[in-house]
Amino acid sequence: MNESTFWDVVKLFDWDEVGDDDAVMEPACQALAAMDEESIFAFDDILSEKLHALDTREHCRACYAGELDPDNGDDYISADDFLYARCVVVANGPDLYAEVLADPTKFPPNVEFEALLSLPAAAYTRKTGEEYEHVPPVSYESFQNSVGWTPISTTRPGRFTDKNVPPGNRRPT
Repeated sequence: MNESTFWDVVKLFDWDEVGDDDAVMEPACQALAAMDEESIFAFDDILSEKLHALDTREHCRACYAGELDPDNGDDYISADDFLYARCVVVANGPDLYAEVLADPTKFPPNVEFEALLSLPAAAYTRKTGEEYEHVPPVSYESFQNSVGWTPISTTRPGRFTDKNVPPGNRRPT
């Protein structure tokens, strides 16, 4: 699995089935399940890398423009919601991904595609009948890209940056 093959799988999403995430992903799931197990793991690794690259303060700022400020430690930003919003960028293919990666202001507002996270596991289970246990080496979870969340001069600590906030929802300050 290389990046080109990764995007070929993503391009198989059937957006005529919007509203039924499983149906949207079905052609991609079939294609991925037809590959060897290592390719499924590699797809998951590439997906995680792409989501990790979008896990930045500036992408978050664009995602929640006018609603929440990632530099205000008192603004609650859901780690899950921000992850699911980043999934939309990847699920819409290489052109949108490259555009948003280069210019966070192009981040599409008010959409999510959580289902993308389940694609490698669904393909693996379909192929093997076994539970999926692969863990990518790079975390796609929100606020885990330490370089992307380097504090800037306007970053203020607050209720959601405190050491007592569970790590999954704690933003760096």
